[in-house]
Formats: sequence, structure tokens, C-alpha cells
Amino acid sequence: MNRETTNRIRFVLEDILPPFIRDSGAFRWAAQRVWGAHITHLANFRERAPFLSEKEYAELYRNHPRVHEGTDNSVACIRRILGSIEGETVCDIGCGTGALLSRIQSAHPDLHRLTGVDFVIDDASRLSGIEYVAAKVETLPFADAEFDTVICTHVIEHILDYRRAIAELRRIARRRLIIVVPREREYRYTFNPHFNFFPYTHSFLRAVQPVPSVYVCEDIGRDIFYSEERGAAD
Repeated sequence: MNRETTNRIRFVLEDILPPFIRDSGAFRWAAQRVWGAHITHLANFRERAPFLSEKEYAELYRNHPRVHEGTDNSVACIRRILGSIEGETVCDIGCGTGALLSRIQSAHPDLHRLTGVDFVIDDASRLSGIEYVAAKVETLPFADAEFDTVICTHVIEHILDYRRAIAELRRIARRRLIIVVPREREYRYTFNPHFNFFPYTHSFLRAVQPVPSVYVCEDIGRDIFYSEERGAAD
């Protein structure tokens, strides 16, 4: 299933179904017919978020069924990302399978350095010319302003301490920071292990305070694309 399809499904589940149905035992029962007991595990996971051990956190993500084919990004978001890259060094935080890295490498073959980071890099395709680093977004093993462009897609919604994560992304970005998150509402029963929910673009702008003077924040097919210029003044 691709991102465009799941976004259409999300429109029905999040914007058409009333909240009292989405949070009901009846919805859980119906969702279990498709997703199994995992739908309940996800609800419990969010309820226990402040108390989870690193082992529990990692195990849930390892066992979570993969919904999308290769990447969580839509074609429109990928196109927007590729057109927004600045400089000769790029780091993709939360690289997953490496699908976005592959697209970046093809679109920008002259990059001097292309790096992928994830806290579990077992799924990465290990493409030639790309370095892979296992690390958590809250504590990145890079120097200040080490990369011209830093990209982080479909990660912030998973991070409990997301402000610390955003601070780290800003710290290592020299020229541009790009973040993509789903535009979605929170309900008790969902099909993803998300902690943070941003139903509007201005919801996300509150999360990235302080917003610099030069930025872009727009809705692209139920995903929020955010980009900001980095520099000494920021």
C-alpha cells in the first residue's frame, strides 16, 4: 500500500467518522478484524508512553507491521523534498529502508556526503555511496552544523521528547532543515505507534517554536511539509 492510499483511508477514519465511534469498543472490535490484537497493543503503548523502557519501545517498532511499500512519504512530498535540498552534504534522520536516500542519491548524484540515520538500521538497503549510522534522534553523534541539509520524515510523531529531537535536528543542520509529519487527529485506537498528533499546520508550528524568520509550512495531501533556513542568526 502506498502513502496516497493510506491518506485517503485516513480521511474517512479521522474526518468522517465521529470521535465517539473512533474511540469506541465497537471500532476496536472492527479494527481487530483487520489488524488483530496489535490495535490494542498500540492503545496501551500510548497510554504507557511516559513509563516505557527502551527495550519495550524498540520491540514494538520491530514487531509493528509495515504498512507502506518502502517509504512513508507520498510522491508529492518526495518531489518537494528533492527540490528543497541545499548544499553538498545531506543527512536523512529516520531513514528506514533507505527508500528516500535512494531517491536523493538519484536526483542529486553530485552530493559529497549522504548519510542515513535510524535507531534500528537493519532494514536499510545499504546502497553504495551512502553511510549508515545507528543512533537516536534525541542524541545524534554529529558535530554542530555538520550537514548542509537535514531531513527528518515521519519520525517526530513517534518521539516522546519531540522538542529535544527537533533541537538536535536544528543543531546539526547548517543551511536547511526539512521535516515531514502526518496531519492527523488523535484517537484511542489507531493503526500506528504515534505519540504526537498535528491536525493543522499551525499545530505543528507550535511544536517547532521558536519558528525562524524564513520557513515553509504547508499541507501536502494530509502530510505537513516544514522547511526552515538555518544560520548564525537562528
